[in-house]
Amino acid sequence: MATWKTLLLQDSASPLMEQLSFFHDHALMILVIITVLVGQLLVTLFFNKFTNRYLLEGQLIEIIWTILPAVTLVFIALPSLRLIYILDEVNNPMMTVKTIGHQWYWSYEYSDFKTIEFDSYMIPTNDLKQFNFRLLDVDHRVVVPFETHIRILATAADVIHSWAVPSLGIKIDATPGRLNQVGFLANRSGLFFGQCSEICGANHSFMPIVIESISPKYFIKWVSKMTEA
Repeated sequence: MATWKTLLLQDSASPLMEQLSFFHDHALMILVIITVLVGQLLVTLFFNKFTNRYLLEGQLIEIIWTILPAVTLVFIALPSLRLIYILDEVNNPMMTVKTIGHQWYWSYEYSDFKTIEFDSYMIPTNDLKQFNFRLLDVDHRVVVPFETHIRILATAADVIHSWAVPSLGIKIDATPGRLNQVGFLANRSGLFFGQCSEICGANHSFMPIVIESISPKYFIKWVSKMTEA
């Protein structure tokens, strides 16, 4: 059962990831229907003895097997295009966090608060506590309030990185000399883990991302504490 769970998508924690999960199920349903139909036709061809020596053409069946795949592609393409535009839209963000990729760690700057900026390193295996996740936990987490529109500005200081958090439906390239943006809204509290999804060097696997989603009330307290520090 544990092996089967590794093949599934992570539980969604944002409206964007919910839409991605719906599209995954939609496309998978179409693929299953096509596979079953083609498989049934192949089995039928293997086991029947129907022949027609004088069959030269079949315009009707050729029209059908040309139109049906085209219609199927339309049913996949339209939701896909809609989803691309939704993922690319950043609607009135209430807070901005700038993330900078380094070899091999992340730096974060809260643009709305002048003094809040920090580096985020993976916790070494020797320093892990019982509640930490090996190769996934960091010393400084990205703290954000849930049910709040957050904008992420991503760039890099050296090579191309990729800031990705699967449960939030986020994946954005951090490119030197460019500033890319993506928006998300966490709809519940929790810890959401991600990693750099670009092969950025020898320690590429050791620059994880942890987002801690908390209530706006506790987020204000966290901001006050970080500002005082």
